[in-house]
Amino acid sequence: MKITAVRLFEVRGEMTFPGEFWEERLIRPVDIYPEHKSQGPGWLAKTEDGGYAMRSQFCEIQTDEGVTGLAGPTTSEQAFVIQHQLAPMLIGHDPLATERIWDRLYRSMVHGRKGPSMMALSVVDCALWDLKGKWAGVPVYRLLGGPVRDEIPAYASALGYSLEPELVTQRAKEMVAQGYRAMKWFFREGPTDGRAGIAKNVELVRTLREAVGPDVDLMLDCWMSWDVPYTIEMARLLAPYHPRWLEEPVLPDKIPQYAEIRRSISIPISGGEHEYTRWGIKALLDAGAVDVLQPDIYWAGGISEVHKICTLASAYDIPVIPHGHSIPATVNLIAAQPEPVCPIVEYLVKWNTIHQFFFKHPIVPVDGKISLPTEPGLGMELDEEKILSRTELSF
Repeated sequence: MKITAVRLFEVRGEMTFPGEFWEERLIRPVDIYPEHKSQGPGWLAKTEDGGYAMRSQFCEIQTDEGVTGLAGPTTSEQAFVIQHQLAPMLIGHDPLATERIWDRLYRSMVHGRKGPSMMALSVVDCALWDLKGKWAGVPVYRLLGGPVRDEIPAYASALGYSLEPELVTQRAKEMVAQGYRAMKWFFREGPTDGRAGIAKNVELVRTLREAVGPDVDLMLDCWMSWDVPYTIEMARLLAPYHPRWLEEPVLPDKIPQYAEIRRSISIPISGGEHEYTRWGIKALLDAGAVDVLQPDIYWAGGISEVHKICTLASAYDIPVIPHGHSIPATVNLIAAQPEPVCPIVEYLVKWNTIHQFFFKHPIVPVDGKISLPTEPGLGMELDEEKILSRTELSF
């Protein structure tokens, strides 16, 4: 079997949703500048009739035996790299030889070890695993050595929800009622917001703990936007509420600062969402920088690479809980890992509504758990009834 074509296409549709879909956003490193701090969560455009315009781009790899592999959603930036850098190196090659393909692509773009180029490689790798699963007629987790279990506990990631205390209480209680035993919320304030910002962050965590009680885990995301003194002070103030972890307190290149924070506070530290490949993750592990690793499968190198990261992390007794916006790939990977290696899956509630909008079989937790998919490959068949238009991409 040989690869004959790499297609990049965009589908469009419309999602109905009562009220505002994005109510709030998370803090960002660039928010130290006032013109950025004041920006709202403008991630999704509304249509004239009050719905939301949905646009998703996908990569499809085709073969001479009619077996195809699908991955995405991706971005125009990544699609450009796929079309111009990666696709020419795929045509005519064996799609089942994923290790050989990954290594060739990686070696061919040494200036793309991080960022959009590695994200593009990740998309291609996931499409190849989808193809391999369809060729074998089994879900990808079976090709990776699974299943290790029949269902995976999920934690609800509340990005995009309002941080008004009354609404926080309402949504947190709703998540518990839906069966979630863990949830993550996102700070909006940081070091440049002064004592008032500290008070708002503490109020958020206090409100959450009062809403969910002592037995539900609370994770808290700083999204790379704090610094060492601020994180140490916030950890002292938040310790009475027993967070399960503080996530990405500083910029990803500040590995020594990660390690300093971890040595200085009692709350566990998570990170690695914005790191790439086994080599980037190994730097975090060797520095003793994190208690939890969170590589994103669609960014860090694909299923092939995050599978290696899990093996590497297991040698350090550090769990891997991948960043959760690429949920079909993530569930297939975790299903093939022992529970201590990958104990739980992140479910970004709003992002997964968007990223799975065009899927015929979206993965959704039930009673706080995800049952393993049974469709061959990654199970990412598109629902033609939701597609209003389809456009082939060419750059």
